[in-house]
Amino acid sequence: MRPHVRRCPPADVSDATDPRVPQCQAAEHGERRFTPTRTVARNDTGRPIALSVAVVRPLGFCTTVFGALLPLALLALAIGAFSIGTTEFVAMGILPDVARTFGVSIPAAGHMISGYAIGVVIGVPLLTAVGTRLDRKRMLLALTAVFTVGNLASALAPSFEFLLASRVLTALPHGAFFGTGAIVAASLVPVTKRARAISLMLVGLSVANVVGVPAATFAAQALGWRSTFLLIAGFGALTLFALARLVPDQQTRAESSMRSELGALARGQVWLALAIGAVGCGGMFATYSYISPIMTDVTGFSAAAVPVMLAVYGAGMTAGMLVGGRAADRALLPSIYLGLGTIALTLLAVFALVQFKLAAVVLMFLLGFASNALVPALQMRLMNAAADAPSLAAGLNHAALNVANAAGAWLGGAVIAAGYGLTAPSLTGAGLAVVGLGLAGASGVLERRGRPVQAAVETPQPGSEVPAEHEEPAPVAAA
Repeated sequence: MRPHVRRCPPADVSDATDPRVPQCQAAEHGERRFTPTRTVARNDTGRPIALSVAVVRPLGFCTTVFGALLPLALLALAIGAFSIGTTEFVAMGILPDVARTFGVSIPAAGHMISGYAIGVVIGVPLLTAVGTRLDRKRMLLALTAVFTVGNLASALAPSFEFLLASRVLTALPHGAFFGTGAIVAASLVPVTKRARAISLMLVGLSVANVVGVPAATFAAQALGWRSTFLLIAGFGALTLFALARLVPDQQTRAESSMRSELGALARGQVWLALAIGAVGCGGMFATYSYISPIMTDVTGFSAAAVPVMLAVYGAGMTAGMLVGGRAADRALLPSIYLGLGTIALTLLAVFALVQFKLAAVVLMFLLGFASNALVPALQMRLMNAAADAPSLAAGLNHAALNVANAAGAWLGGAVIAAGYGLTAPSLTGAGLAVVGLGLAGASGVLERRGRPVQAAVETPQPGSEVPAEHEEPAPVAAA
């Protein structure tokens, strides 16, 4: 949907009684300030003629997305997510080319995938510790610079060992970028739109699967695999420009320190939220990791149809991310329950119906939808559980999802190796999703017995302040 952006009308065309039209309004003295007001431009006869959005500084716009007025800074974060998602998943499509270039086997070339996952897990605590004294905008810029340099190094790698090291370097900013970006995204909007804002940032990951990975793979086929990393480095440079121009200045809270961040790990709700993602989403990866042989050997599609099925899955991921953000804003824990339950039921349906081609298409869309609809809710749950120190917890969410990826793929492979067939991982995955649902239920019970999980990022950053009189009263977290 094309964003709708206009400049502010003169003050005399405002109508503060019209409840339908929010506006991004400039604060006094040139400060950036996200202030939902009720303003509509009218012509000389008093008839409304246009919705309007203020411009505070060059490129300091807000935008209407799916009926919600949100800062355009979210676009910069989404571009970063798109770039990171592309470099993470494109490795699967260039393994044979890399193996031929360096004279290694394809299993050995696969270490560049596992090396990336290791880099993600290492990078979250390491870079969170380094960045506790940086303001969050500079932190995002630094992380993106490391990502861009890592992709350039991969493109110029003279040996396979150098390529492995550059892939680990590229992966280090992954979790920290999404953790810091989620906090910045949440600080840009009112309380009742925070999960939606985070989902719009994370939708870049989904679009990477639909557009970025196929484009990068095509570049590898046409120009060689090194061109893939050069293309992604270009995305990194675009992200740097967008972050510098669109994201308002941030301030690090005075109490921010690695000690306070690590203190969040002493809370049971933080570990439960991480376990929900690692176990529940592991169920999806148990099947998705083997989607290509399932589609060809069980469903009967040709190999040429596999990219189409992956695109269907990616389309479901994109839709799920957008819907999941809105659902999490309305009812956080119920969104997690529903997401895990839907994953379990979809995987059971895959086991029973994937041999039918039409059913396989529908189920791939539903699996992508359900798995990604869960992500914004899990991210907000972690940020709420560690409200006074959310950076490390928010980044660890993506480390937990990488654990889910590795563990789910290993369990699915073990089931197949045991001779139970290509559809058996779907039953394993459904079981994991049910275990994740049980963990979510335990988290809800503990919350009802104790203090509710507090809303994360209670005070917006000065660059995106939301005056209290304009905030809606609905809470972020649902008991």
